[in-house]
Amino acid sequence: MRIERPPLSEYSRIRNLQRTPVYDLYWRFACERQAIYFRRLEGESPPWTDNAILQNFKFTNAYRAADRVSQYLIRRVIYDERYPDAPAEVVFRTLLFKFFNKISTWDLLEQRLGLLTWQSFDPHAYDRVLAEAAASGRRLYSAAYIIPPVSLDQTRTKHRGHLKLLGLMLENGIVQRLQQSHDLRAVFELLKSFPSLGDFLAFQLAIDLNYTSVIDHDEASFVVAGPGARDGLAKTFINAQAVPAEALIALMMEEQESEFARLGLSFRSLWGRPLQLIDCQSLFCEISKYTRVSHPEISGLSGRTRIKQMFRPDGAPTQPWFPPKWGLNNRIPAFASNPSSDLFDAVP
Repeated sequence: MRIERPPLSEYSRIRNLQRTPVYDLYWRFACERQAIYFRRLEGESPPWTDNAILQNFKFTNAYRAADRVSQYLIRRVIYDERYPDAPAEVVFRTLLFKFFNKISTWDLLEQRLGLLTWQSFDPHAYDRVLAEAAASGRRLYSAAYIIPPVSLDQTRTKHRGHLKLLGLMLENGIVQRLQQSHDLRAVFELLKSFPSLGDFLAFQLAIDLNYTSVIDHDEASFVVAGPGARDGLAKTFINAQAVPAEALIALMMEEQESEFARLGLSFRSLWGRPLQLIDCQSLFCEISKYTRVSHPEISGLSGRTRIKQMFRPDGAPTQPWFPPKWGLNNRIPAFASNPSSDLFDAVP
């Protein structure tokens, strides 16, 4: 089931919404960012692009699932053969990892506590490890996006609140309710019912849980526009706020082949998998950042004028590996220039 279409009159208004120069730039950016991904995989030497902005600043991949942290989540957290594949265990690991969204935090917990399972979950032991690391100045949370604190712990220590939230979710039947869900929207609404999980984080977690074998919903059926995407939309369409943001994202997903062709761009898909709604949403976040440098005269909603994160190569990408249910892994050649998919360098 695909995302619900608006009435014909509304759909016509969405398609005819006036566009800024950023509209074509969106497709060019997606194409070049994906080309960089393949050039790195294929062992080309840097720089992987002539684009000065892409050379100097950090941008996520065109496909969310191809990003380094998502790849680690999929291969080393969700589908690691050392771990049990019982639904409760898979959901526990996925949420534990994503509440911090940082590879080095997961590695630290594994190194100190061994296999991280729901059956053996001791929040006090986890707390001791994380509190010690935080006291030494170690960053526990990713800077990719804000993971808000949750008021479940009287000490108001952020990681303790998330450990309590994790236990609360598993103890309150989230696994069974996930298995009974009919689509991504239902997963999103379920996650939103828990403390501190607002629209943005609930949607991100829904996508992450959908990588697992616990649920299997169509990524082209539901999307939530985050603040960064709304900023990118405002830079791409004149009066973008006059129509639903999600409808504009759906338009981009549906028009991708014709728009790449119109611009004469040779877009290399993810081994036959086209951009999904989550990818088009994320690309609007990235174009929001990109245009702070390329088109500073085009204002969005955030008022931000610079890109904070500079690009620093962290070695060759690992051998790509995606949820088996996507049917991609047997299409992916072995990239001899890349380390084994079991090798992820944890960064502080």
